[in-house]
Amino acid sequence: MKKSVLVLLALAVALVATGCSKKTVASASAATETKTAKLKVGVIQLVEHPALDGAYQGFVDGLADAGYKNGENISIDYQNAQGEQANCVTIANKLVNDKDDLILAIATPAAQAVAQLTQTIPVLITAVTDPESAKLVQSNTHPGNNVTGTSDLTPVSAQIDLLKRVVPNAKTVGLMFCSSEQNSIFQIQLAKDACTRSGLKYIEGSVSNSNEIQQVTQSLVGKVDAIYVPTDNMLAAGMPLLAQVANEAKIPTIVGEDGMVKSGGMVTYGINYYELGKQTAAMAVKVLKGEANPADMPIEYLEKCDLSYNSDSLAKVGITLPKL
Repeated sequence: MKKSVLVLLALAVALVATGCSKKTVASASAATETKTAKLKVGVIQLVEHPALDGAYQGFVDGLADAGYKNGENISIDYQNAQGEQANCVTIANKLVNDKDDLILAIATPAAQAVAQLTQTIPVLITAVTDPESAKLVQSNTHPGNNVTGTSDLTPVSAQIDLLKRVVPNAKTVGLMFCSSEQNSIFQIQLAKDACTRSGLKYIEGSVSNSNEIQQVTQSLVGKVDAIYVPTDNMLAAGMPLLAQVANEAKIPTIVGEDGMVKSGGMVTYGINYYELGKQTAAMAVKVLKGEANPADMPIEYLEKCDLSYNSDSLAKVGITLPKL
């Protein structure tokens, strides 16, 4: 009898030990899965051109600097809409359905497409001139929802002043922009106000699609002394063609940012989109760490601007850049 009891007790102890062992293995496995789980960040970019590409690269590098390295502890799903609004909607649906931990939207149309589909996933935006007027946030100082990020509001008044210094005899300026981009409409109004204050007349040259860029630029030849182009996505992508027409007609082009200068624009005093992307990444890190809520994070602006010029375009137009 005693021997039977001892056997049963031994079996019970063995079963308990086996159960504990399995539980320990299961717990260790779960801990390993938790440790190796990657955060998912979806990216939607409106179109390829140096400014937006720079913002994206700055964002990726900024995350890496903070310890979030793509392919290691974070997975970045980059999608480009190739300038098509329909593609923006399709990509936005994909990223939301993937239940990403955070979405980066680069440029206003891309941001609007995502913001309309989710009120829960944190959305960081960049290369958006005025998030408030684009109805992405309740206000730029207090977003109040799941969207925040950085503005690429360029120093329009300083750029018009630059135009006057580079082309001192200018009397009439051509203002070129895409009529369907809210960010461009916003900047063009600032440019009109700056021209009026500076005693300059202006002629609008709006385009609705990329096929109109050459025609509209040519329509300004003989009517304007210089052309001003803000940080407009369609015109940034089509800058080589615009610059070719303007340079041949010896019309100086003052543009919104450095990427447009590299694509043929003559000169700018503008923001650095790579640095803007890094600034956006710093905001994203706070969200990913749970240290901040987009609703309470004001839209941020890049304070530092850079002067850049295109030597070839200056030579073709026949202008020597004054000391600035």
